[in-house]
Amino acid sequence: MSKGPWTVRVARYSATNPWRVIGLWLVFVALCFTVGQVVGVNEATNDDQNIGEVSRASQIAEDGKFPKEPSENILITAQSGSLDKAQADKAAEAVKARMTGLTGMVTTVDDPVPSPDGKAVVVKVNLKELPKGEKHDVDKLLDATAAVQKEYPGLRIEEVGGLSIGKALNDTLGKDFQKAELFSIPVTLAILLIAFGALIAAGVPLLLALSAVASAIGLSAAASHLVPAVDAVSSVVLLVGMAVGVDYSLFYLRREREERAKGMSHIDAIELAAKTSGHAVVVSGFAVIVSMAGMFLANDTVFSSMAVGSILVVAIAMVGSLTVLPAVLGKLGRWVDRPRVPFLWRLTAPKSTPPKFWPFVLRPALRYPVVTFLISGLALAALAVPALNMKLRLPGEADLPRTTSVMQAYDRMTAAFPSTGTAHMVAIKAPAAAKDQVAKAVENLTNRTKGDALFAQDGLSKPRVSADGTVTLVYVATPYSSGSTQAHDSLDKLRKTLVPETIGTLSGAQYAVGGEVAGDVDYAAHVKEKLPLVIGFVLLLTFVMMTFVFRSVVVALTAILLNMLSVGAAYGLLVAVFQNGTWAESLLDFRSTHSVVSWLPLFLFVILFGLSMDYHVFVVSRIREARDRGLSNRQAVAEGITSSAGVVTSAAVVMVAVFGIFATLSTIDMKQLGVGLAAAILIDATLIRGVVLPSLMTLLGEANWWAPKFLRRKPAPAEPKHREREYAQVG
Repeated sequence: MSKGPWTVRVARYSATNPWRVIGLWLVFVALCFTVGQVVGVNEATNDDQNIGEVSRASQIAEDGKFPKEPSENILITAQSGSLDKAQADKAAEAVKARMTGLTGMVTTVDDPVPSPDGKAVVVKVNLKELPKGEKHDVDKLLDATAAVQKEYPGLRIEEVGGLSIGKALNDTLGKDFQKAELFSIPVTLAILLIAFGALIAAGVPLLLALSAVASAIGLSAAASHLVPAVDAVSSVVLLVGMAVGVDYSLFYLRREREERAKGMSHIDAIELAAKTSGHAVVVSGFAVIVSMAGMFLANDTVFSSMAVGSILVVAIAMVGSLTVLPAVLGKLGRWVDRPRVPFLWRLTAPKSTPPKFWPFVLRPALRYPVVTFLISGLALAALAVPALNMKLRLPGEADLPRTTSVMQAYDRMTAAFPSTGTAHMVAIKAPAAAKDQVAKAVENLTNRTKGDALFAQDGLSKPRVSADGTVTLVYVATPYSSGSTQAHDSLDKLRKTLVPETIGTLSGAQYAVGGEVAGDVDYAAHVKEKLPLVIGFVLLLTFVMMTFVFRSVVVALTAILLNMLSVGAAYGLLVAVFQNGTWAESLLDFRSTHSVVSWLPLFLFVILFGLSMDYHVFVVSRIREARDRGLSNRQAVAEGITSSAGVVTSAAVVMVAVFGIFATLSTIDMKQLGVGLAAAILIDATLIRGVVLPSLMTLLGEANWWAPKFLRRKPAPAEPKHREREYAQVG
């Protein structure tokens, strides 16, 4: 085994023992996937969250051990025209008979209630409370509803409720994941075919990425028993895994192919690719993992779950690119460039002549670095401006996609039985002996809400008191929708004035205000509070790592500056598309919530910062190589960017395409995630790497490589004169 960096030694072993390494990799992937199937996924619940006052209110309510009383609604309307009341009454009786027959699940079925306009009838089905962890078989309820629908084809009979909406959402997410998987594979393969011009070369990165995704999904299922998983984890693993898996293989394979075209044997080419691109993959992989690890500081189940899935898939993709990839390349040898696609092969095959397009693109940045940097920097800053007015909000039931029948039924039910506003839950815990004092405080709270426009005038429902008398729940209604400013103002007034001045006077009582509005407000505040901490952590560790890897404080600082510019621009575009107006609704097929999903800014930051480091590390590594060979700073910038531009562009196109697929999915959070990531990567791979980076590094000159004495490298041998002349013309 050859001496040298460990990446080279690993690559040499893998390339000379290909079947052993490939076999071990296949066993590893199969084992991970099997483990995930056997142990299953432990899904996160509301109890796993600990976010502000709303979580305290939920905990107090849980302590009261109130009956859950789950229910579903059966809505009866006409298929067309006016509702036949006699037929509707018969259908309602049929619903009642079938639902009552579901013993062990249904407790009671209420009498049918007609809508105010007489165009609909609703039947409420009350369900048995199940022990924690158990779930109702919603399919039995849906089957009973469907059976009645068959009996009365002239009517529209639909089920609407929390359970049926939850099932529809899970089905939608599953179909979305399948859609993303189905479309991302052929799209990625097509782009890689264009990049390599050969079928096997295009298939290798795709297969490695898919194997990393399969392994990470299995391991993340196992890890969910330590960190409960949220619904979006599988989608995030697919999205991140396809991006980094293809990127790492692409970097490695293009370098091996480039060196082989210069006359090296395929084993020697693999070793050189491991020494250069392999090293860049390790640095990039750890940079991404550091970014993802920042999510743990949010102390939030959503972010922790996504961090686990993302870190696993990045680590597996990184290990695969350093082990099984050189093994595959070692076994294939020159067959990796077969079968060739004639026209594409001529376009993509490594050439001995210097490139012409990228030197042309780079010319302004190299000749007029100050002007180029100022113009491009100001353009990115302008894109980021809308982000200053970003509004955060969690999507609710009303924001779910209308492509499902249950949400169409939901709209028909809310139209037939209109209701406005929402209710805040005031949860109070006090000794049972203080029950009378609690009742007086609640009555005082009732009186304080009367005549206040922020609250409905029948503002308090009858308080619910736990069996042991220690917990009281009071629902204070507001006539405004949960996302409105007035609803938020009413919550603010309750928390800061009304509840402290009434319930807060009770000695020894615990209290908190929860509900849908409170959950929205508290989660947005939580994200805003944790975002600076996460950003600081990621920036600090990235700075330290980049400084030691590139032996330059300035390179580390510029990496952070450029990545922050691309993240800011992505934030601005996200706000412009999804928050400011409805101009993009028909284009992307969504209903605007005039806000950004609350968890997205923090998650986008760590993902974008990590993925942007892929390109930055790879490009700056090539610049550093050229600089170490003795080229001047300006020539090194020119060579580094022109020699890496093709692979960076190919990798970026793959990422943008995969992320763009997520922008076509059903839910608003996946659409925002897809648009934000696709826009940021596009900006990063074009404007940042092709304009801002070369202009800034040219402007800084030799200062790029400044470092304290203990970090400085020993001088490398000078580059031969003919290579220096070759790149002198680029500027």
